[in-house]
Amino acid sequence: MVRIEFLGPIQKEPLELDIKNLKELATILQDDQELSEWLKTSAVAVNDTLVSSLDIELKDGDKVSLLPPVCGG
Repeated sequence: MVRIEFLGPIQKEPLELDIKNLKELATILQDDQELSEWLKTSAVAVNDTLVSSLDIELKDGDKVSLLPPVCGG
């Protein structure tokens, strides 16, 4: 299982999914109306390392974090 965490203003509880890569995760999350908008602007980290490709393979125990843009002041 892969743990999916939603950080910052994304008000979603973590998910545990049996997925093999980030493409599979993107397909699942796009079906959620609330999350589909965040997918367009959020960064993604796998095991606390930012990634830029959906071709990343995932294995049991990995953690994926969805990091929305934030602004401070």
